[in-house]
Amino acid sequence: MKKADIVPNIVKQYSNHAKEMDETVAEFFKRTILKIPMTEMMTILKAWDFLSEKQLQNVNFRQRKESLVQDLVLLCEKKRASVHDAALLDIVYTQFHRHRKVWDVFQMSKGPGEDIDLFDMEQFKSSFKKILQRALKNVMVSFRDAEENAVWIRIAWGTQYRKPNQYKPVYVVYYSQTPYAFTSSCPLRSNIPLLGQALTVASNHHKIVKMDLRSRYLDSLKAIVFKQYNQTFETYNSTTPLQEKSLELDIHMDSRIIHENRIEKERVQRVTQETFGDYSQPRLEFAQYKLETKFKSDFNGDILAERKEPLRCLIKFSSPHLLEALKSLAPAGIADAPLSPLLTCIPNKGMNYFKIKDK
Repeated sequence: MKKADIVPNIVKQYSNHAKEMDETVAEFFKRTILKIPMTEMMTILKAWDFLSEKQLQNVNFRQRKESLVQDLVLLCEKKRASVHDAALLDIVYTQFHRHRKVWDVFQMSKGPGEDIDLFDMEQFKSSFKKILQRALKNVMVSFRDAEENAVWIRIAWGTQYRKPNQYKPVYVVYYSQTPYAFTSSCPLRSNIPLLGQALTVASNHHKIVKMDLRSRYLDSLKAIVFKQYNQTFETYNSTTPLQEKSLELDIHMDSRIIHENRIEKERVQRVTQETFGDYSQPRLEFAQYKLETKFKSDFNGDILAERKEPLRCLIKFSSPHLLEALKSLAPAGIADAPLSPLLTCIPNKGMNYFKIKDK
């Protein structure tokens, strides 16, 4: 049976048993549970911490998913689960699958002369929620505390005439007493200014700007903006330090060539290590460069030289692990060392979107 056919089936079966839970809430629960892979079902439900250990032990997790979803929804109905409980389950699922979202980074700043205030997370939550609810009649905000003084925020947007859409929420991750917030893509761009206002006011900041930094890997974005990537970790895909790797040279080579190759390889390895370090690189999928320049020519009367509009082009580097790929270019002999600063400055500048113009 296809997944698309499961929900209507369950709705029909469920309607014969449950009368107390609102149909929209039941549907929300069903869709959320259906997203969870069977191999992760127990782990996520335990992290949700709504159903008791005893209740979970009485559930047959080896049955077909259609029947399992029905049993879990009936348990939620017995415990009088609300839409907020369903939203928390959705947050837990998203925390486990954060890489399925594309995350933007926002940076906030204090006003001139403003000092760092004592931070209260509960006050932050209350203020954030009030600001959104005062501006929008139909909006639902849910919070879930996470590690390292972080809070996950789930916002289901509505309009003046429509209830919050639970299936197109925005997620925000905010680390207390920092100027950074990480947000998933917002389906309604008109709500972004309001979201920014809620973040700045609730966190006692003055201004907020969107950084030129985006990735599916939330942990890597966090490592970049908090400068936590320059630590000694096991090198990517290898446990051997660069300087200890075998040169794998032909034993029949002239000794002078071997000596020259060894010196050059050692130089490349040293430069690469100085540029990238021994630690694993933050994971980004791409870097984008927009070039805008005037055409220059030594010949008078050149058609392009008389062109008033600048030449524009877009260059995009992409890889499942871009920074590690860049790190391997020179040692592999594909590029000269050191690489261009435009490629190696990504973590330090906290950017993977660049605009290059004439000086």
